Amino acid sequence: MTLSERSRLAPGLDELNLNDPELFKNNESHEIFRRLRRESPVHWNPGGETWNGFWSITKYEDIRYVSRHTEMFISSKGIAGPGLRPEGMAKLMAEDPATAAQSSGGNASIITMDPPRHVKMRRLVNKGFTPRAVNAMEPKIREITNRILDRIADRDSCDFVLEVASQLPLAVICGMMGLEEQDWPLMFELTNKVLGSGDPEYQTDVPAAERGTPAAARATGAAGVMGMLAFFRERLAALRAHPGDDMVSLLLESEVDGEKLNDSDILAFCFLLVVAGNETTRNGISGGLQVLCEHPAEKRRLLENPDLMESAVEEILRWVSPLHHMARSAVADAEIRGQQIRAGDRLIMWYPSANRDEEIFDDPYRFDITRSPNEHLAFGIGEHFCLGAGFARKELKVMFEELFRRFPGIELDGEPERLRSTFINGIKHLPVKVGASS
Repeated sequence: MTLSERSRLAPGLDELNLNDPELFKNNESHEIFRRLRRESPVHWNPGGETWNGFWSITKYEDIRYVSRHTEMFISSKGIAGPGLRPEGMAKLMAEDPATAAQSSGGNASIITMDPPRHVKMRRLVNKGFTPRAVNAMEPKIREITNRILDRIADRDSCDFVLEVASQLPLAVICGMMGLEEQDWPLMFELTNKVLGSGDPEYQTDVPAAERGTPAAARATGAAGVMGMLAFFRERLAALRAHPGDDMVSLLLESEVDGEKLNDSDILAFCFLLVVAGNETTRNGISGGLQVLCEHPAEKRRLLENPDLMESAVEEILRWVSPLHHMARSAVADAEIRGQQIRAGDRLIMWYPSANRDEEIFDDPYRFDITRSPNEHLAFGIGEHFCLGAGFARKELKVMFEELFRRFPGIELDGEPERLRSTFINGIKHLPVKVGASS
């Protein structure tokens, strides 16, 4: 099937481009997803000069299918975006080898590994993320949360993202990795560059006139990656001389198939743990406060019934879906809902769409903190189910318990400013009125 034939599969939708970050920055994607689920649930999105075409997978059960069949749909060709065309990759490899490696899945952390190595590598850190480990951390998470909230206790207003939501997950993951508090702001800055590389606000390493361009996005992402790897190279050298009781020291001592991990493996692990460990939870907290404030009856219901918090967290995760997508590449021909997927085709699984699927969720555009069942896909499913899901849930629960205990009158004080990204469903700034402390 040619590109032109594929683009005619859904009349009226052939001009749609879900690789446009403005759709997500402007919060326009849900109406598009609703239409795709109805008219073209497995939809071909033609590529551009540089990027590949891709299949948009918008239905819940189809995302489950792709996620669970790792022998057919692999992660090692890259898990974000449509990927570069061969000619685009060649050009980028000549200009910027680091970014090219990222785009092709060359940054081989567990998130871009396929079984069986993925399973073996994941086991190395699994015990730090078990329910027992998460529950044991709850007092510490509550202590950190209240220290953060102390900083806004005498304030009339604040930027909830920068001053509250971003601070808790950053402190938790950096603490687990043994990083000094003086290094946390750097981790925050580098994470923003990596995952927000397409947003002009984070493109501070390029001239102002060039910000907002693909070249600026590539330069910003590369600067974030290189900065993170350089930091952890120094960290590894220090820990080899003086190991600590932290996750990075554990990785230095770990073995897979009788061999110790090499530096590339450990650096990729560290990169993933920091970036994934703080960004998505930050957006779950920010998006959670936004939706609760926009649904005052549900917020009041939660304030009056704090025992609904765990259920509320699940509905927040379904509603917010902090990650827009993950990508897979087909290694064999396949068929999904009558569409012929070819070996080599890229598939993008849109989690916000799956979490509004009318066949799965009753009245999916209604925010309901008592929704049950609520088997959302905010953390993915299958082999690559989010390693940090337990910590994310716990951090959201503790944050909202303490936030509403201390500041029940907190409310929005302006429009949220969303991240310009097709990958991360993020809020950069959320102005709030703190309200009187209880």
